[in-house]
Amino acid sequence: MAIPRAVLFDNDGLLLDTEAVWTRGQQRLFERRGRELTIDHKRSLVGSSAEVAAEKIAVYLGEVGTEPEIIIELDELVMTELENGVDSMVGALEVVAAVRETGAPVGLVSNSPRRFIERSHQVARTGLPFDAVVSGHEVPMPKPAPDAYVECCRLLGVEPGRSVVALEDSPSGVAAAREAGLFVIGIPSVPGISLDEADLTAASLEEAPVIRALGLAPPTGA
Repeated sequence: MAIPRAVLFDNDGLLLDTEAVWTRGQQRLFERRGRELTIDHKRSLVGSSAEVAAEKIAVYLGEVGTEPEIIIELDELVMTELENGVDSMVGALEVVAAVRETGAPVGLVSNSPRRFIERSHQVARTGLPFDAVVSGHEVPMPKPAPDAYVECCRLLGVEPGRSVVALEDSPSGVAAAREAGLFVIGIPSVPGISLDEADLTAASLEEAPVIRALGLAPPTGA
């Protein structure tokens, strides 16, 4: 494929292993109430906005009506867990660097709060190598609405369309990027999650079809 006009990356579970950080924070939230966070709970929460996640958690915990308090408590737990460290996903930083070398603008689009995005990259020592960063908290509607992707395209000076590639690990992220009209690559970070609505799915950022879709030279023999 030709070099995309822009490449937009999700953050949690796609670039950084911060989905594990969110999981630990969610586990602590549940444990405080004598409950267990199950894999089914986790699958339903991946990629959710703060408001949607709080609504789901409130139901799971039998605390409907306390959603604002749940958001605050979970955010603080997750920020605390983040200080224990976070790794980049396999191949993530190398792929971002390779895309930048092509001259294509690179953006980051996440439903997480900006303070979490920025601190996670500080902890992971990535240098936050993006031309634009958009948090779902800064647009009218977070993912699965397309607003954050549309805004990132605007900041990068490109028109949303199939020549812009988005990489996502969750159904809500895939839905958002598709609604924005982008070419979507789905790479699930939690077992059992289906990203069938993506234009291309893969197990990791390093797979040859992903590399080709980003306009990069595939590994020798791929």
